Amino acid sequence: MQHAPIGLFASVLFASTLPSLPLLGQGQAPMRLNDCIQYALDNHPQIKTARLQIADAEWQIKENTGTGLPQIGLGLSYQYFLQRPGIPASAIGIPAPGDEKIFFNAFHSLAPSISVSQLLFSNSYLTSLKAARTYRQYVQLQLIAIQKTLRNQVTEAYLPALLLEENLRILDRNIANLEELLRETQATVKAGFAEQLDADRLQLSLSGLRTERDNLGRQRDIVLDALKMAMGMPLDQPITLADNLEALLQQYASVDPTGVLNFNNRPEYATLLKGRELNALQADLFKKYWMPTLAGFLQYQPGWQGAFGNDTRWFFIPSAIVGVSLSISLWDGGISRARYERAMIAYQTVEVQREMLEQAMTLEVETARRQLLNAAERIRNQQQNLDLARRVYETIQTKYKAGVGSSFELISAEQQLYAAQQALMQAQFDLLKARVALKNALGQ
Repeated sequence: MQHAPIGLFASVLFASTLPSLPLLGQGQAPMRLNDCIQYALDNHPQIKTARLQIADAEWQIKENTGTGLPQIGLGLSYQYFLQRPGIPASAIGIPAPGDEKIFFNAFHSLAPSISVSQLLFSNSYLTSLKAARTYRQYVQLQLIAIQKTLRNQVTEAYLPALLLEENLRILDRNIANLEELLRETQATVKAGFAEQLDADRLQLSLSGLRTERDNLGRQRDIVLDALKMAMGMPLDQPITLADNLEALLQQYASVDPTGVLNFNNRPEYATLLKGRELNALQADLFKKYWMPTLAGFLQYQPGWQGAFGNDTRWFFIPSAIVGVSLSISLWDGGISRARYERAMIAYQTVEVQREMLEQAMTLEVETARRQLLNAAERIRNQQQNLDLARRVYETIQTKYKAGVGSSFELISAEQQLYAAQQALMQAQFDLLKARVALKNALGQ
């Protein structure tokens, strides 16, 4: 009995090595490809993490905005002077016995205060506010890129599982047909019109099909587990696939092999450009470190001074201050220059990455186009081979039932038919993968 084509099992093994992902959510069955993708978009931890980053970016904008709003504060201080400052009374022409001094304050001082400050101008504040808004756009683009990556991962895991499901259905049909033929042959042997060798050959072929069916069933379970992991579904959650190769081929039939690549349609490209914009803002901030910072302030401090004991008099001594402060950095030891150069290096690094990404995307599109053309040509050839193998099998089966053909010829024809069915299915699978790859490469 011939085995499945190498390409089939290579696809299965590739799918079974998909990276492990965290598991969340509740399963649904049966599920189409779009259902699996939507499940991943709703439940995958990477999506939840990206949404938390967006929420964090929103609060970062509010945090930076708050820096430029009025700042109001309250304070309270108490002081006890162990030694009060003062000067001899005679020093200021006041007659006093001995060395009696005149003190400038009492032993106890109580001073509550209220202050208001307002940032009037700061280049770093304006730049940081713009950077926070740009960062929010950056994490939003990251979410879109993660969604696209998950779509691709789920699709890459779903298609091999679907291929195995289709192959198992073909095997089940072939097993059922061979079982019926074996029963007819055994009846013919009992009637004395056929040899036991014919029944033994059919039994051996049937045993080989059943063994292969068991192997594919176990491989199907492995690939389904890989699909669940890509979706973020618990491994113990049952799942069945509702799509078929023909339906998915029709779903992706609108992909244009001559479509023009627009880099901006790829979310990873847009994310890279937004990161470059963040680097440019950082470089601009460090380049203009010399720009002044201007702030206004108002402070009111009602104060009391007095003493305890025999003399309990307290004096109300209020004060109020209003003013502005201006600060300009003339020289910071070269720190800002070093930060600016590092920011420019990061900017130039992103530029190099952009060029590499454009080349990789162009290569990806061209490769997908060639694969699509090859798969389309191969599927036409395999369809012709299947039609021919089916006619040969039906002819030999008719001859065998009529008693003019051998079981050896029948088994050989059955093996060729099964191989042709698998080859056509593999060609359909390759065509579908090529259409999906081209659609993703074009950013559609």
